[in-house]
Amino acid sequence: MQPEILRQSVYCQTSFDLETFMLTLATIHEIEEVNSSGFLPGVRLGYLMCDTCSYASKALQNVEHMLAVNSSLSVKCDYSNFRPTVKIILGALYSEVSIAVARLLNVYMVPLLSSTSSSPELSEKTRFPAFLRTIPSDIHQTKALASIMLHFDWNWVGVVYGDDDYGRAAFQSFLWDAEANGVCLAYQEVLPHYLGHSDSSRRIRQVAQHIRSSTAQAVLLILRAELVSALFKEMIKTNTSRTWVASDSWSSSWSLAKMDGINKVGDILGFTFVAGRSESFDNYLKNLTATPGGHNHFIEKYKNLRFNCTPECFSSQPPPYCPPNDLLSIKSAEACTITDPQEQNDDFLVTALDTSKAFPNRIAVWAVANALKKLLQCNSSSCSGETDFPPWQLLKELKTVKFQLDNQEFFFDENGDFLNGYDVLMWEEEGNHRRIRRIGKYHIEGERIELLEKNLNWISSTNSTTPRSRCSEHCAPGSVKKILNVSCCYNCTLCAEGTFSDDWDLNVCKKCPNGTWSLKGWTKCRPRWESFLQWSAPHPISMMVAAVFGILLLFVVLIVFLVYRNSRPMKRAEVRLSCVMMAGLTVSFASVICFMGRPSVHLCRARQVMYAMGFTLCVSCILVKAYRIFLVFLPFGQIAHRRLFKVYKPPVIIIVMTSLQSIICLLWLLFDSPDIDNTPPSPQSMKKVLKCSEGSTFIGFGLMLGYIALLALICFLLAFKSRSVPQEFSETGYIIFSMLMYLFVWVCFIPVYITNNEQATSVQASAILVSTYGIIFCHFLPKCYEALWRTETDMLGNILKRWRDMSRPNLDSDTKVDIVVNSAFQKNNRFSVTSTTTILRSPDTLSPYPEVFTQPAAIERIPPHPLSNMLEPRRIRRRRSVSC
Repeated sequence: MQPEILRQSVYCQTSFDLETFMLTLATIHEIEEVNSSGFLPGVRLGYLMCDTCSYASKALQNVEHMLAVNSSLSVKCDYSNFRPTVKIILGALYSEVSIAVARLLNVYMVPLLSSTSSSPELSEKTRFPAFLRTIPSDIHQTKALASIMLHFDWNWVGVVYGDDDYGRAAFQSFLWDAEANGVCLAYQEVLPHYLGHSDSSRRIRQVAQHIRSSTAQAVLLILRAELVSALFKEMIKTNTSRTWVASDSWSSSWSLAKMDGINKVGDILGFTFVAGRSESFDNYLKNLTATPGGHNHFIEKYKNLRFNCTPECFSSQPPPYCPPNDLLSIKSAEACTITDPQEQNDDFLVTALDTSKAFPNRIAVWAVANALKKLLQCNSSSCSGETDFPPWQLLKELKTVKFQLDNQEFFFDENGDFLNGYDVLMWEEEGNHRRIRRIGKYHIEGERIELLEKNLNWISSTNSTTPRSRCSEHCAPGSVKKILNVSCCYNCTLCAEGTFSDDWDLNVCKKCPNGTWSLKGWTKCRPRWESFLQWSAPHPISMMVAAVFGILLLFVVLIVFLVYRNSRPMKRAEVRLSCVMMAGLTVSFASVICFMGRPSVHLCRARQVMYAMGFTLCVSCILVKAYRIFLVFLPFGQIAHRRLFKVYKPPVIIIVMTSLQSIICLLWLLFDSPDIDNTPPSPQSMKKVLKCSEGSTFIGFGLMLGYIALLALICFLLAFKSRSVPQEFSETGYIIFSMLMYLFVWVCFIPVYITNNEQATSVQASAILVSTYGIIFCHFLPKCYEALWRTETDMLGNILKRWRDMSRPNLDSDTKVDIVVNSAFQKNNRFSVTSTTTILRSPDTLSPYPEVFTQPAAIERIPPHPLSNMLEPRRIRRRRSVSC
């Protein structure tokens, strides 16, 4: 096959594109490399280069010209034996054109191999069986676009795409990938796919205004380079800066990088196909000439633009034949010193353009060469196969070809695509223009971005920080997103109690596993910590010390009472009755210890019963004392006195009163027993209070406390009624104060117990301690003090003298007192008044004043104590009665 270069008389409305020209030269150079290397012995590859002007209709016209046999293209029903001169077509630049051409070539089964058309539509082999490409499908590019947005944390972006097959397909693919990566569209705009459209200028202005008014800082442009240029010009007019994400169609556009004011538009990121620089191709561009024996119109046009002297084109009114301003920028500074532009060369194409971008074009030529080598059955010296073969045979070999280039292996997948990934590009400032630099790769197999540099030089943000483009800020762990109108716009709300979120930007709070809990806004769940009166805590230790000290104090008091049991204070205090009281108080103190530690059902029941029985026993004894004073010192009628005196049976009173409490406790335990409180903790608390529940209705607990309170109130009333009796003769003051203290403590306990349920255990234990110590300090310690430290001078005479002084206003100074004192106890020359004495009123006496007598408990007559003679008694008529 001999090379044939034809000059096409094509006049396109678009200007000369320098980058496309370089890609075309790469194809020509690789064909010449194949021919010169002897890769196909005895066979030379030829090429026919046509300009489609980026129009599908013009491309179809060119295809018909290429496939014509004898200048005509006949119509057949079967093209399986169709043998045109052109066996394969390389192109086109845009997917829109490739789709139209591929549909036509399906009829002739001529393979179409493109290095730039990336539309996903072309991967459908049922529709385009003759199409292959040396680049990935846009299905992967849109994944890469969504991945770069996710990498830089941009979830609020705008999209502008072209109204062509490439733009629509890429946009639809991006929608799916954006949703999968959590990227939302602030807006989507479509532009006519070519500038010659009558509505293109107005739409470009509308889109520019929409971009300016939107809060999205990142904008994806799936457009051709000429449309991007027109849009950027609108943005430059208003000095609007954004972060632009480029599709492969313009991500490495040289003309855009050199346009005036490009630095005002902001940061530009994009993807391009995997590239590789070729030193041989760079040298070819530095020494650019047409193929020997041929003519290349495009090389001729480039050299005229570069080296032809046209000073008139730089005037204020340039002639019509002058190229646009962007092409005037490639004019050499030495153009007017050159005599023959066609013979001149320099390194402008190598320095101004990224020649590595031509790598897919080079791969396409070598893919064809390797397929031909197999089809033509070539060895190291010759090719024995038939050179005039039908094109479908070459297509068949291309689909299965595998070859290596620059230490990389290449092959087509089942869709006729390459899966060699993308390079990530960033446009950096270089003077008044931009320099395009590769900063990373996108790997298709792992669908991941790999950046070669961590610290990028951003233009549109201060301190070179990564620009922000989010509808809402991230929701930190402990909160979740409350979606507003789209998934990327939300409010962050804290997770409620019992739920948590352990990662950023979760949509739903996770529920805590069983046995754990969380508070509002927590990032993880934890077991609730148990709260009870632990043995090692300061408060329980202090209460235990107080209880043990109380028991020891009672033991000391018991010893004092036993040692001084025959002393006057102890006899007045009734040693046996006091011992019973001490036993009850000891049980009450012991019940406090049951409040400590981890609660159990047995402890819950034991502590209440122990306190109830112990304190009831003590209060019953106090009731006996109060009743005795009430009987002895208060005046009653003889009949009433006898009846009241019959009731005064201390053992019976104590047993009955205590038995009633035991019945209450028994019924309480049977019908509404204390148990472990299973009330769920407060949702706002991580504390699980382990405490006892005093029954489901609290009736038993209330009756128990109410019964003790009733006994205490009766004691208080009896003692209060006898309050005028001198303290030397009775314990009314101690009884009043101790019962008043008990009632005050437990009246305060009730509201605290109800309102502060968590501290109910410690509150009740403290109330027991206070009321129990109140009994000790009021009833026992004063007696011990009197027995241990009071002098013997405070004898009965002094007592009677003070009583006489108190009663003097009611006495007749001329009357005499005759006191007959009989004691039931006479020992160690001591005189005492006991609780067995009673008051007798003489029935023969008409006087309203009683006489004072003492009646011993024993029947025998005991001689009067000598002390009675020392007192020189006189008979006195009195209104009050006294026992002494």
